[in-house]
Amino acid sequence: MMEEQPYLLLQRYRRDRRNLLEFLFSSSLIKELRTPPGHVTSISDLDFDNLSADYILHSIKSGGVVDISEATKKYFDETSYPVMIQSQLGDSYFLLSDPDKSGSPPRRAPPPIDVNRTADNALYSSRQPDPLIVENIGASMDNFSPKYNATPCTPLSQVEDVNIPPLGLPCLNTGLSDDDLQESAYEILLSSLVFSGIEVHTVEDRRKEKSSKFLSGLKTKREKINQQSQGRGRHSELVDTIRIQMQISEAMDACIRQRLTQLAARRIWEPIDIPKISLGLLNSVFKSDFLNEKSYIHWKSRQASILEELLYFSANLEAYERETIKSSLSKIRNSKEWDITMSPSERAEVLLPITQVELKLSSLSGKFSIQGETYCWTAGYHLNIRLYEKLLFGVFDVLDEGQFIEESNELLMLNKLTWCILGITQKMHNALYGWVLFQQYVGTNEAMLLEHALHELQKVVSGEHADQKEEQYMDSLACSRQYNGSEIKLGLVQAVFFSISSWCDDKLQDYHLHFSQEPTNFSRVMNLMSAVGILTSGDSGDIKLIRLDDSNEHAIRKLKTYVERSIRAAYRRVASTIDLESKVLGTHPLALLANELRLIAQREFSVFFPVLRHWCPESGMIAAMRLHQIYGERLKPFLKGVSSLSEDVRSVLPAAHMLDDDLTQLYISACEENRQHRHLNQDLDHYPIGEVAKPIILDWVIAQNSRILEWTGRVFDLEEWEPLSSQQRMATSIVEVFRIIEETVDQFFGLNLSMDITHLQALLSIIFHSLDAYLLKLFNQLVDKNHLYPLAPPLSRYEETVIPIMKKKVLEHKLLEDGVCNILNELTVSKLCVRLNTLKYIQKQIGVLEDGIRKSWALIRPSVAKRWAKEEPLETSENSLPSCGEAVDELFVTTFNSIRDTATDSINKICDFTGARVMFWDLRDAFPFSLYRGNVEGARFDGVLPQIDTVLDHICGLIDDTLRDLVAFSICRASLECYVWVLLNGGPSRAFSDSDITLMEDDLNMLKEFFIADGEGLPRSLVEQEANFAEQILSLYTLQTGTVIQMLMTASEQISSGLDSLNRNSHNHDKMGLEDAQTLIRVLCHKKDREASKFLKRQYQLPASSDYDDTPSEDSTFGSPLISDLLKRSSSFQWTNKSQSSFKSFKNKIKEATSDIRSVAW
Repeated sequence: MMEEQPYLLLQRYRRDRRNLLEFLFSSSLIKELRTPPGHVTSISDLDFDNLSADYILHSIKSGGVVDISEATKKYFDETSYPVMIQSQLGDSYFLLSDPDKSGSPPRRAPPPIDVNRTADNALYSSRQPDPLIVENIGASMDNFSPKYNATPCTPLSQVEDVNIPPLGLPCLNTGLSDDDLQESAYEILLSSLVFSGIEVHTVEDRRKEKSSKFLSGLKTKREKINQQSQGRGRHSELVDTIRIQMQISEAMDACIRQRLTQLAARRIWEPIDIPKISLGLLNSVFKSDFLNEKSYIHWKSRQASILEELLYFSANLEAYERETIKSSLSKIRNSKEWDITMSPSERAEVLLPITQVELKLSSLSGKFSIQGETYCWTAGYHLNIRLYEKLLFGVFDVLDEGQFIEESNELLMLNKLTWCILGITQKMHNALYGWVLFQQYVGTNEAMLLEHALHELQKVVSGEHADQKEEQYMDSLACSRQYNGSEIKLGLVQAVFFSISSWCDDKLQDYHLHFSQEPTNFSRVMNLMSAVGILTSGDSGDIKLIRLDDSNEHAIRKLKTYVERSIRAAYRRVASTIDLESKVLGTHPLALLANELRLIAQREFSVFFPVLRHWCPESGMIAAMRLHQIYGERLKPFLKGVSSLSEDVRSVLPAAHMLDDDLTQLYISACEENRQHRHLNQDLDHYPIGEVAKPIILDWVIAQNSRILEWTGRVFDLEEWEPLSSQQRMATSIVEVFRIIEETVDQFFGLNLSMDITHLQALLSIIFHSLDAYLLKLFNQLVDKNHLYPLAPPLSRYEETVIPIMKKKVLEHKLLEDGVCNILNELTVSKLCVRLNTLKYIQKQIGVLEDGIRKSWALIRPSVAKRWAKEEPLETSENSLPSCGEAVDELFVTTFNSIRDTATDSINKICDFTGARVMFWDLRDAFPFSLYRGNVEGARFDGVLPQIDTVLDHICGLIDDTLRDLVAFSICRASLECYVWVLLNGGPSRAFSDSDITLMEDDLNMLKEFFIADGEGLPRSLVEQEANFAEQILSLYTLQTGTVIQMLMTASEQISSGLDSLNRNSHNHDKMGLEDAQTLIRVLCHKKDREASKFLKRQYQLPASSDYDDTPSEDSTFGSPLISDLLKRSSSFQWTNKSQSSFKSFKNKIKEATSDIRSVAW
């Protein structure tokens, strides 16, 4: 609900106060009531508005004795002093001003105060009341009803607005106030009802119908209406509603109804007019009918003023007639002579000359021969129209001025009964009702009222219910207006249109100010101006209203003026405060100004231009060009001084760029609406922001490149390759690298400047070099995988020891450089897993980063540029328009795919390195150095698989889920490679008989099933493929020795380097074949067969295996600290001699490591 006006709050306070006093007097709380003699005959005669509520409450608390005279005196005393707080000292009161702003109180003593009492108060104070003791008030209240005094009231529901131009009706010569007009309008409405034969109940009739006590007065208005409607007609209910709406007291209403009913019963007037009504009431209403003298004097003076206004100033009277009227009115206004000295017959004699003049004037025929027309229609139109306005204002709720009362339509129907008295026609009603609705909208800002006003005025424009005589009559109702220093004469309807159009013209001069908060009202006001016309000056300087349409050049020119002036006014308001805001916010004034002008442009585009384009399609172009020009004048000097990307440049250039885009969008929209005048379109001269920004953006990007590379190297050097957290298993350094990259990207696009593909290329170059440098550093930390493989022992032939050799040859061991050893010690399985997780993180984040950059790049230039390209392709170079075309796509693909490929290659190499490290380094004592050493049966896989299982379990807890398959596969491949190494490079301590081959085949199958894990691990086809070479080697051991020798002799032609070539480290079986001489001779070396031994001794002079000491050291079983620690902490295996064929515990472990590999295409 809108905030209530002060006078509405006052009316509510008065109503609540009356309800309180009525309740107190109707209760049994008052034991004794003392009233002035001769003035109050019943409780209903009390004037509750002039009684002190505080005094009544205090009297009830003190014993229940209430003195009406004292209550009245207290009331006027209270109104003469400030409101006091009930404090013990009695020196505290409320201030209407702000004490902080008023300063300290004056130190001098205040002058004495003479309390000015009203005439009514003096009248009460001068009387010496003879106390009348009334007992049992509660029992006697049934015979009384509340009666209110005619107190001055505020204008009904009419909100004065100094910005609303008046109609220019002739002034009232007698100075009748709004209260006088409102009360007179009500009397005329009652008269029209009574003399039309409609029954309206008097006060006495209503008293008979009341059966409840005063407590029923506390019910709501609707409950009252429903209760009273049972005994009265609908017209009486409406009249009561109108009385409440027009704030007429019940006392006056009852008196006027009674007298009018008596006059109507005598049928002395036909037809009736306003002077007859006033004369009849003056002749029948007496001072005793009022509760106090002040109310009566006010009423009588008003009736005299009405007669003077309509008769004395009439142009059709002779001089002596005016003197007679003047003398009679003087006697009426003389209270002593009229109310005390004169008898009723003498009063009738005083009124007789006025009656005769009225009869003379009323007998004159109307000027326009309209049915029902009287002389008063044209002679008193300035009063008639004002009175009818008061009646129309009654349709608005006094408690919510922006809403109609429920009975508004019925009230308007009753108002029609006054048309013959006030000279109102249907078209006049439409115009005046539209005018009233418009005034109420201006005061309340309720859009619904504007819609209704437009509807009524459109009826007037359409010409319904109007003929030539009526038009002539309305044109004769002259209104005078001052415009641009000259006076113009208008008819009534033209005056209404002129006033409304003047108000619209004033608001549209700065529509950004008046309609920004309520944008929907802008369309309504434009439609309203379209209905009433737009004010323009003709070639000769005359003022006229012309129809608003797109074909009228004068109207279009006026609309363009509105746009120009509103834009300039909005700019002046913004510019007046921009310097102060700049100091407060610490932002450059041009940046703030651009942001504010953007808001203006956006409002113009979304609110005002869609409405204005119906009449003026060029309005958007005008607004855009004007704003562009205003800001460009201030921006140009700033651009000349730009040399680097300072804070001011960072704030001003983006703001100016976005303003330019918004203005371009507005301009293009207006161009599309203005296609028929395409030749008039003028292109916007865009701000040279791109030219200024391009070099400084590139300089900034280059500076960021060196900074990021330095930061990347620093964080990498500090990296310890520990997981960031249990959930985020990547390295801390890569998170930091992506953070600084993303910050740079955000800063880059946060510039909000025009960019081309050169800038994008520079940004992507930063990203590429930063991540490439990181990947290169990570890859360089690895060593060659060959350092992990043990040195292959010398080739020897099997020979059983018969006579122990006291001094045997010691096998040589591989010695690594200290730097390589240190690197290998750092490259633990745990840290390798962190590296793999880091590489996977790079793969994921690079996709997110690419998507973000693509989206930001697509938004770097708004779609308006594309729309320009569709309308008029601009002549620009290839690099001037940032688009997602082939060049940009190729740039993205080249940059990010290169990083992805590098990361993928690194993952594969680290996975391969990890598998080799686990088998040939961490498990070297358990697997390659111990498997089948001495004899096959005593050194099988039962001591190796648990340790592989432990390593896999450890890795599964470290590696990213998406990488577990790759790592598990690399370990599988390395284990089979290690197994082949044992078969071919086992050394002097390993010799396999035909019976051992079966056990070895079982071991190989066991190893394969370990990684297959009953179908839950690696795919069987993949494992079988990797184990194929090992199976082929075992198949060679199953051949007869002669067959193998024959195969060796066949392949001997391939041997070109003698024994040195046979002793090389042949750990890579991909470079060896079954019929390769190296493979065949190694099979013969490890065959526990005399024939093979003899052949090798005779053909190659290989030493016997018994000549070498190949016994491992005592502490070499678990030489790797990692494996030793893992086995101590692992409880996942319990091995016995019978468990060689059962590996379910290992299979469960491997399931986690190879959960997804079965679905991967290898």
